[in-house]
Amino acid sequence: MALLEARNVGKDFSGNVVLKDISFSLDAGKVLGLCGENGAGKSTLMNIIFGMPVIHETGGYEGDILIDGKVVKFQNTSDALEAGIGMVHQEFSLIPGFTAAENVMINREPTKPNAISKITRQQKLDKVDTPAMHESAQESIDKLEIELDSHTLVGELPVGYKQFLEIAREINKENVKLLILDEPTAVLTESEAELLLTAMRKLSAEGISIIFISHRLREVMDVCDQVVVMRDGLIVADESKGNISIPEIASLMTGRSVDTEVQTGKELEAYKPEGDVILEITDLFVDMPGEAVDGVNLTVHEGEILGIAGLAGQGKLGISNGIMGIYPTLGKIIFQGKEVPLNSPRAAQEMGIAFVSEDRRGVGLLLDEPISWNICFNAMQIQDLGLKKVLFFKLRDEKKMAEIAEKYIEELKIKCTGPDQLVRNLSGGNQQKICLAKAFCMQPKLLLVSEPTRGIDVGAKELVLEALKKYNRDNGTTIIIVSSELEELRSVAGRIAVVDEGEIAAILPATESSAKFGLLMSGEKLEESAS
Repeated sequence: MALLEARNVGKDFSGNVVLKDISFSLDAGKVLGLCGENGAGKSTLMNIIFGMPVIHETGGYEGDILIDGKVVKFQNTSDALEAGIGMVHQEFSLIPGFTAAENVMINREPTKPNAISKITRQQKLDKVDTPAMHESAQESIDKLEIELDSHTLVGELPVGYKQFLEIAREINKENVKLLILDEPTAVLTESEAELLLTAMRKLSAEGISIIFISHRLREVMDVCDQVVVMRDGLIVADESKGNISIPEIASLMTGRSVDTEVQTGKELEAYKPEGDVILEITDLFVDMPGEAVDGVNLTVHEGEILGIAGLAGQGKLGISNGIMGIYPTLGKIIFQGKEVPLNSPRAAQEMGIAFVSEDRRGVGLLLDEPISWNICFNAMQIQDLGLKKVLFFKLRDEKKMAEIAEKYIEELKIKCTGPDQLVRNLSGGNQQKICLAKAFCMQPKLLLVSEPTRGIDVGAKELVLEALKKYNRDNGTTIIIVSSELEELRSVAGRIAVVDEGEIAAILPATESSAKFGLLMSGEKLEESAS
């Protein structure tokens, strides 16, 4: 008997049909890979299974969901949790000021009696058993095989570790038998993602079923037993892993032939920077938790696209965050012959530097504001774009902001109802496109982009990378791209700097072999790898 079964499930929002006749089943202890482009209906389907309030607030759904052969009608997430279903959403729900243990055990803290509770016989007056709480949380964290102390404050963690913590919270629950992971590896580096896949295999071996939503098709094929592909609210394939290939999944997702492999270094022409030096970094130190930079020296030429690669925790994300002043920084940064004031995001923006953060929801977006406001916000603050003068005051020009937003919605093919739609209600991939539009809107001379395709499906990934190349080509804008995917960097960058232990290990042309990049990222010296 299947643990989970969906029978003829359908859903519409105000007449807009997003799910049609969805039927599939999942056995206990198996991993199901759920694939589809942004807007295919994956998250809505998972919201139905997990009893999210948005489903009932918008008229419920058609069809049936069965758990262990019995029809269930979850009215809220508490019902789903009681039935043994856990879900990790794309949007984090952690409390920054709490420790890792407090977040894992929130509302389930172990307690022990104290003098007052014994006298009053009121269990609610029991004291939290802090040592037991940390022990239980640490056990769940250790299952994921990451080095994280349960006493660490969540606000000090990099985004990848926050994702692990979300998963640790779900597997800490005693009766969990189905775990829904919505793009869990989208915020992880390749090495972090491999740790998660290993943990998923262990959990499935323990009898826990997993629905794994991912745009990284190689990960789906690596860890899943079954693959379900959705397109336009329909299931277009439901196959065992052995009966479907990556190109077939990509084609089914998009309804067209998609090249899932980026260009290799052999197909790229050898690149030599020809422009003048536009950015010079000397002895850069950045105190970014989990991504500290320890004395980086780097020279970037005008008009080039420079890639930055490295394993998780080696410091690659810290470089762009340090340049923008997001985290405490020491050193010297010269941009267009002028020294950039450190630890001042506004000063960097005023000099013509824009930044697309790897943490789009925490840093990049105003989730409860419309698309137009998000796209224009930084340019409005720095360049007065989207403002109009009324007497002695500057007011928002809503019409102008909408016009600007419409331009980027069309250029980046952002799926939305219009410039007035709240960013919170967009899919993860479309939120990432808003972040790019927000940076493009500033017309920067230097654009820093961290993990540009994180959480974006295979069709949208090609569009985003092409948009960056086109922006570079049309405007001569210098772009620095930080990515955990080496082949992605080799498809767009001329040179790639490899970061190891907080320093630049080497800068190589993208035409170098993947093996050499791999050796450098693993800590080998250039002379050794060259031999």
